[in-house]
Amino acid sequence: MFGYVIINQSDLSEEELLRYRQCYCGLCHSLKERSGNLSRLMLTFDLTFLTLLLQALYEKEERENAGPCIIHPFKKQSWWQSEITDYAADMTVLLGYQKLMDDWNDDCNPLRLWESLPFKRHYRRIAQRYPRQSEVLEDRMAKLSFMEIQGEQDPDKAAGLFGDIMAEIFVYQEDYWSDTLRKMGQALGRFIYLMDAVVDLEKDRKTGNYNPLKELPDAKDNHYRDFLEMLLGETVYYFDRLPIVDDVQIIKNILCSGVWSEYMRKFYPDSEESEKGE
Repeated sequence: MFGYVIINQSDLSEEELLRYRQCYCGLCHSLKERSGNLSRLMLTFDLTFLTLLLQALYEKEERENAGPCIIHPFKKQSWWQSEITDYAADMTVLLGYQKLMDDWNDDCNPLRLWESLPFKRHYRRIAQRYPRQSEVLEDRMAKLSFMEIQGEQDPDKAAGLFGDIMAEIFVYQEDYWSDTLRKMGQALGRFIYLMDAVVDLEKDRKTGNYNPLKELPDAKDNHYRDFLEMLLGETVYYFDRLPIVDDVQIIKNILCSGVWSEYMRKFYPDSEESEKGE
């Protein structure tokens, strides 16, 4: 479900690409520092986007660093962190742990339960620190799981639940901007959920896995693009209401182009656009 909120590399300058990669590496380091080395496996582009967004909005002091890492042991990498990076790292663990538990509940795969064990202590600590986010996450994940068991075929209901999760995670603190951030997170969450359903539809029809689009008429003419564009337009509308200047080109690159990368690779593999993205 994650991994759609990525950059379109070809439309960014070298300076912008470096800034994005420093953000990504900073989030990776915050995960290690706060929840151990294994938590780096939960790192996603989606939470990198959230880091950029909230850092640009709140302009927290950045801590810069450089050095080798587990992925690049022989080459120095630079990165930056802030209290926003730390927040995004905690949200990454909340989401990652719940995803592992959801997989365990869905198919009783012992591997998923075993994979979740190293993160249980960190999850509890983070949930206590962020009760608003964790309570919504646990409630909506449980409802999503029930919908899947029941075979709910209203895509708006399922997407709305995932939108609720992203809405709360987007709200770093309750303040003047929290309402706009909630609405932006809700719209982007619905987009992510339904984008995932569209991309996996053909596979899910073959395997019998749950997909809220399975019973809808085929939309092979445009693969639900009109519907997805409407949700993305709502996301951009709320983003434009935020007073963001720093990293605005990177954020717009992700929202207006990068989020379509997987879609284009899936349905239009020979197009020029499908070759773009992270």
